[in-house]
Amino acid sequence: MAVFYKLYQDNREGSANKGKWYARAVHTGTVTIDDLADEMQANCTVKRADIVAVLSELVETMQKHLQMSHRVKLDRLGTFKIGMHTAPADTIKDFTASNNVKSVHILFQPETKIEKDKTRIRALLTGCKVQELPKNDVSETAE
Repeated sequence: MAVFYKLYQDNREGSANKGKWYARAVHTGTVTIDDLADEMQANCTVKRADIVAVLSELVETMQKHLQMSHRVKLDRLGTFKIGMHTAPADTIKDFTASNNVKSVHILFQPETKIEKDKTRIRALLTGCKVQELPKNDVSETAE
């Protein structure tokens, strides 16, 4: 198993990296709570319906706590919190949520463990390998 990537070229005018090549992760599918529940049921003694119920309640409970300005830490997974994009105000008195808060979003930080040799191990990324997506027809002359 590997995370696939495709190559793309920076074509932005005025970019210091114009013409250089980069990789972008490619996602080849989506896994739903139902898909996870089916797979988890096959790997343990808990029934699919119970798994779906727990995961659904987890989503609702996390939403409640995130919207109460809490961080939600799921051990062995990571921490979720809400972040926001804001527009600047000229003075502190000019800043209002309705005018200056443009959007809110979820931030996720995988749990990180530091080994004895000082290497960092991030949840969900242990053993991650990457490879170019098969049949990637990108050539160096492509625009």
